[in-house]
Amino acid sequence: MKKRNFYLPLALPIAFVGLVVAATAAPEPKAAPDWSMNATVIEACSCSMFCPCYFSTKPAPGDAGHGGHEGHAAGKHYCRFNIAYRVNKGKFGNVDLAGAKLWIAGDLGDDFGDGETEWAEVTWDPAVTKEQREGLATILVGPVYPWKWKSFTIGPDAPIEWRGGNDRAVARLDAGKSGEIVLVHNPTAMTSEPSVIKNVKYFAAPRNDGFVLMPTETQAYRRGDNKFETKGTNGFMLTLDINSKDVKK
Repeated sequence: MKKRNFYLPLALPIAFVGLVVAATAAPEPKAAPDWSMNATVIEACSCSMFCPCYFSTKPAPGDAGHGGHEGHAAGKHYCRFNIAYRVNKGKFGNVDLAGAKLWIAGDLGDDFGDGETEWAEVTWDPAVTKEQREGLATILVGPVYPWKWKSFTIGPDAPIEWRGGNDRAVARLDAGKSGEIVLVHNPTAMTSEPSVIKNVKYFAAPRNDGFVLMPTETQAYRRGDNKFETKGTNGFMLTLDINSKDVKK
């Protein structure tokens, strides 16, 4: 399957699901209905624990505590990430979003403070309907992740395994052949309870229940030209909550 690369304008979330048409043929965009989403992510990235992207706009340098990021010289900043989404509850108009799963892999680049990021690829679980995809695209592009991507592609559908937990969290894309996240309980925790950081914003989402810190056993993306894998780097679980009223405010 040939990938499509394009510059992703925030005003066109429909591009998120690959429904791209020529501008001259495009109909006037319809106003989005009221929507809400509560979702949990299993997330990991190439930064050291805990990822500095949640305290600034500059990822960790290539030599940040774990021997440098493969493929980059020491001191080169980037954040290569995998995010496995599971929607707990939500609506987009009359469309029920509960149970939908998707995977986002990408690279935030050296400094996303200018609103521009390097690349991302989205994969939908085959069970996610066209209507759910369009709704989630509108919610995630802009309201949660307010950036413009230099390259944005839609990968072929693949089953997403998603198993969260306080001592171990696992997500696999196409049984691990395309992507994998394995997180383990924080080894420096004083008890068996999870280590949680609260009152830290998750990008543009207005609410979350805290970052459950779980370093990676491994995190990998195994598709295309942007393959990567890191071990012992940043990882966490988090439940975020957002709705259309938040955006209007």
